[in-house]
Amino acid sequence: MAQLVRRGNAVVFAFLLVTTALVGAGLTQSAPSNLVVHEWGTFTSVAGQDGRAVEWQPLNGPSDLPCFVRVLNPVCIKCVTPVSVLPAIRATVRMETPVLYFYSPEEVTARVQVRFPQGLITEWYPHAVVPVPSPLGAISQSMGAIDWAQVVVKPNTNPAFPSEPGPSHYYAARETDAAPVVVGAQPEKFLFYRGLASFPVPVRATVEDDGQIAVSKAGRHALGRLILFENRNGRIGYRVIDAAGERVVIAPPALDSSFAALRADLERTLVETGLYPREAAAMVETWRDSWFEAGMRVFYIVPRAAVDDILPLTIDPRPASVARAFVGRLELITPAVEADVELAVRTNDMKRLTSYGRFLEPIVERCIKRSASPADVLQMREALRLVAASRVPEAPCR
Repeated sequence: MAQLVRRGNAVVFAFLLVTTALVGAGLTQSAPSNLVVHEWGTFTSVAGQDGRAVEWQPLNGPSDLPCFVRVLNPVCIKCVTPVSVLPAIRATVRMETPVLYFYSPEEVTARVQVRFPQGLITEWYPHAVVPVPSPLGAISQSMGAIDWAQVVVKPNTNPAFPSEPGPSHYYAARETDAAPVVVGAQPEKFLFYRGLASFPVPVRATVEDDGQIAVSKAGRHALGRLILFENRNGRIGYRVIDAAGERVVIAPPALDSSFAALRADLERTLVETGLYPREAAAMVETWRDSWFEAGMRVFYIVPRAAVDDILPLTIDPRPASVARAFVGRLELITPAVEADVELAVRTNDMKRLTSYGRFLEPIVERCIKRSASPADVLQMREALRLVAASRVPEAPCR
């Protein structure tokens, strides 16, 4: 099956045999080992009018990944571009930067497999086997997967990890006490992957007429810890809610908080979910720019049982313990945001429109649904086209 990878300036077709075990039943596991595995990641979605996650696609924004990371589509499978090898895919969920850390008192070789029902894997490192989806099939009907057949965990070693000039969110995840891993000739501090999916998001949220935020469960798992966050013109506020039931209504936070306080609360929550302190710090550092950008959003801790349903993980030999801490991010489109975007469209304020980044498309789509003017709809469609056309391509890999 063809696997599209980025290497230098060219698209290289690597033909790999994908076995039925990759997308079928899990591996047969041996007895528990001394291995300890921790994982963190983020599920990003946008709430629709009814509070449920809607399908969307970003119009712009580079992946901010080093060139040694393999990608399913070397141009941008996640965003609109006229030269994509594969078409841009609309999805309800962006699965962002899961990383798997390994701890062991001795060297051990493991096989690691992740399946992704209703999704597909789009980026990864080190080398792995990843099936390419059919371009004709709906993402909700797909079965994504990734398989690292031989991961050598090498404690008490200090290999030279790959790096490139320039900043990247990728490197912050290395600041932990995890053992290095080597796959083939590729060393790293973790196993990294990303993806797209259209599974039902377990939380929904709406902005009520009085401005309060109603959050409710959208699946079989009860609500847990929630953080309602807002950044308006650089002023931030947040509320931490432990919601034990099925629904909670939260008043907008006062915009008088600090990033330092929010970071401390987030890291404390992640440690309570099972991460080590340095892992929690690495996760927040990885996403500090994106999580805390302008807008309003609900963060929620995805229940462990839901994570295991969404991303079945199999490791052989079976670890002594596994922690999986996933943060859900549900972006809210408030009336103030809609009004701001509509004004920017009318005044042709491209700078303002571009400031909404990858969330501009679902915001404009919401505005279009409310509009009764065909002329306004055409103007908004043209604004989306212009923003997409202005996307700055990533620097080519050399």
